[in-house]
Amino acid sequence: MKILFVNDKFLPEKTIVGRIIYENAIVLKKLGYKIFILTTAEGLGLLEIKEENFNGFTIFKTGRLPDGILRYYPVLYSYRLNKLFSKLLDEVKPGIVHFHNVHQNLNFSLFKCAKRYTDEVFLTAHDVQLFHYGKLIEFVNPRDFSCPKIFNYKISWLRQILRFRKRFIPIRRLVIRHYLKYIDKIFAVSGALKDALAQNGIKNVEVIHNGINADEWMVGTNLVNDFKDKYNLSGKKIILFGGRLAEFKGGKQIILAMFEVIKEVENATLVVMGHRDGYANSIMDMAVQKGLGQNIVFTGWLSGDDLKAAFHAADIVTTPSVCFDSFPTINLEAMACKKPVIATCFGGSKEVVLDGQTGYIVNPYNTNELAEKIIDLLVNPEKAEAFGLAGYERVKNEFSLERQVKKTMEWYQRMPSDKRPG
Repeated sequence: MKILFVNDKFLPEKTIVGRIIYENAIVLKKLGYKIFILTTAEGLGLLEIKEENFNGFTIFKTGRLPDGILRYYPVLYSYRLNKLFSKLLDEVKPGIVHFHNVHQNLNFSLFKCAKRYTDEVFLTAHDVQLFHYGKLIEFVNPRDFSCPKIFNYKISWLRQILRFRKRFIPIRRLVIRHYLKYIDKIFAVSGALKDALAQNGIKNVEVIHNGINADEWMVGTNLVNDFKDKYNLSGKKIILFGGRLAEFKGGKQIILAMFEVIKEVENATLVVMGHRDGYANSIMDMAVQKGLGQNIVFTGWLSGDDLKAAFHAADIVTTPSVCFDSFPTINLEAMACKKPVIATCFGGSKEVVLDGQTGYIVNPYNTNELAEKIIDLLVNPEKAEAFGLAGYERVKNEFSLERQVKKTMEWYQRMPSDKRPG
């Protein structure tokens, strides 16, 4: 059977969603599916398509919708992209079209086009863009340091107008819901995301978590030592932070927690697997003023063996997002490397990280508790090791890539056998 994946930016080495699609495609190809991928690239027109081979997969690339405010209208409907997509579907004739995030460089009207040319159409939602314009923060109360079990994710039109102003389009939700009618099943990467979608009027959702092949995250001791030498981390207690030191990812909160951590663990070092931008520079200015500069290291974006070495070099991994973080894959990667995780209570992290068993779940606005949990695992290496081993067993048994792909295939195979193309 032919499957066409559609994604805004298919960059496995630079984007999380791109890597998820690529890893799923590898498993599906081994099972006999023929995989095609449609994505976008700079320098191409919206009626232009370029065919490439990427590690054995056929990749079709077309132009991107304009950036900034101008893209919020064509991302709902684009005649040129619809025309190009329809032509591609007629040529490839996939039995299944599976969308992953089309809210930035492609458009939602492609859902309807897909249904005209193929038997089944699926969508994996990785974030809240089906009802929102950015990071979902409206449900968070920064003054409440608890970890509620139930959250109110409902966001009104008025709140979106006040926050997003010129980006707000009154008919956006109605248009998206109209095109979602052409999706046979929406997959949410976490139960938390399913709840957020449901509270904002989006149904027909099944939870399929992202998966990981834990065996592929092993790396040699020499590479780990090389990583430590490169960033002067030998003899340090390493707290790993994935991605940019951004506001919504809890950049300020982890820095405030580090002030307390180094009082107890002087050689504690925060390693940030991301680049420094304007916000990170402002946070670093604050850190330097308080004498914390030497305890923070930026590695830039890591991939391949460098990424694996970073995880294995770490003592603990933290994901302290202060926004709705659907299902951070860094949690899976850390646990595959047998590392304990201190994760946010906002979003889907608590569905993989078990509090007090494989790590800790905290409200990152409670920076004192965040610091306490970091200190606890740094000064109790036996506990950290036990948490890490428990996490490793959990991802192998409950979140393996093969297990999650199998769940997706079960939906693929619900199509009547006499209608399945060869």
